[in-house]
Amino acid sequence: MATSDMRLSTDFVSNASPASSVRQRGLDAIASRMRTTGQWSERQAAGRRWSIGCVSLEITQRCNLDCTLCYLSESAEAIRDLPLDEIFRRIDVIAAEYGPNTDVQISGGDPTLRDKKELSEIVRYIRARGLRASLFTNGILLTREWLQKLVGDGLNDVAFHVDITQQRKGFTTEFELNNIRERYIEMARGIDVSVIFNTTITAENFHELPMLADFFLRRNNVVHFASFQLGATTGRGASPGRDPVVLTQRAACEAIERGAGIALNFDALNGGHHACNRYAMVFTIGARRFDALADGEFVARVMRDTADVVIDRDQTGRGALMVAQAALMRPQLWWGFVRHTTVMFWRARREWFRERSASMPAVQKISFFVHNFMDACELDSERIDACVFMAATVDGPMSMCAYNAERDRFLLKPIQRADGSVWQPVAAAANRNGEVRLPVKWLKGKSRASVNATRKQSVAA
Repeated sequence: MATSDMRLSTDFVSNASPASSVRQRGLDAIASRMRTTGQWSERQAAGRRWSIGCVSLEITQRCNLDCTLCYLSESAEAIRDLPLDEIFRRIDVIAAEYGPNTDVQISGGDPTLRDKKELSEIVRYIRARGLRASLFTNGILLTREWLQKLVGDGLNDVAFHVDITQQRKGFTTEFELNNIRERYIEMARGIDVSVIFNTTITAENFHELPMLADFFLRRNNVVHFASFQLGATTGRGASPGRDPVVLTQRAACEAIERGAGIALNFDALNGGHHACNRYAMVFTIGARRFDALADGEFVARVMRDTADVVIDRDQTGRGALMVAQAALMRPQLWWGFVRHTTVMFWRARREWFRERSASMPAVQKISFFVHNFMDACELDSERIDACVFMAATVDGPMSMCAYNAERDRFLLKPIQRADGSVWQPVAAAANRNGEVRLPVKWLKGKSRASVNATRKQSVAA
């Protein structure tokens, strides 16, 4: 039963943590969770096409921004960077838990604050384990040369987080921040990497969401994915988050539709819990825009009947060709596929021939994603159970929202290494009472007493 009014408690987060039970693995495990939570349907991709949506691998807690809606803990700046052997161990767990082609988000803090050689080693290790590597960064330190090097190491995606919650100096609106987005797009242009943009949506920038959707659509020859995340009250952020009555998933989807200028089917495919994730895709031919998922019933059927086909998501043309080939090998999909593509190309026939004559790629696509994070004190047990966005912790993967609710319980926990030594996460040494006198700049407004109290609880656990 859903418990949307459940208040956060230590016991609740403990029950959501990976150490509390022996987990099933693979497609069957997530399909079972979708059924248990009432999320299993003909349109559910979790348990059919993939065993998890993604896993966040935080390689540092340090950041060079201080967002008003920051999910990091109050003691984040005091926590040392995880040693490489622990990061590799967590990657091994992800591979064993979820299998090949799982999306691993290299995140933080900002991962570009790690040593460049170490970051390359992490990317190479992820790819060596048969997983997909994505770099999640604010882009401040990233250069074109460094990005090219990481792509050579095996990086699949680069996700730039840019929005007004970051309080970048000289920028007060999302429209103004498009100057930074343009710079990042040019940084990645021509590099064989899928480009993603993440935007946190709040009451302050919600009115600019249609503009952003249109901005990304006009640049979908480089930008392949735009993720809009509804702000939540969690972590060290000073903002109260959002009005859950006004700023809803549905409102965000409608704003994206206004920016796209067409109706979009955000219900064609489901990924995890319907209250958490909504997804749409747009094809463009020249200036014409089309809802790629308009025929929801047919799209869901293609997803189910081609679930065993590994789709190349990095290249629009290559991925579309693989889907087409898979569909044409299945007679039951022939008519629907031909009808679907014929209608789209007939409507845009003039743009198609004009673009082709100009020797330009005629068809582009972009995916829009709306993610609804939960407030730390309003966790819903059903959504936790159906979570497809996990965080890699010392105890194994767990729901990102549950992890965010009490990050320090996991981050301040000493780690037993393979050589028998114990790695301490806090940089400063503890006194005889087990207390650490942290520099004021590391506390982000939290008292030393409260940080030490949390640290002692984590050590005891």
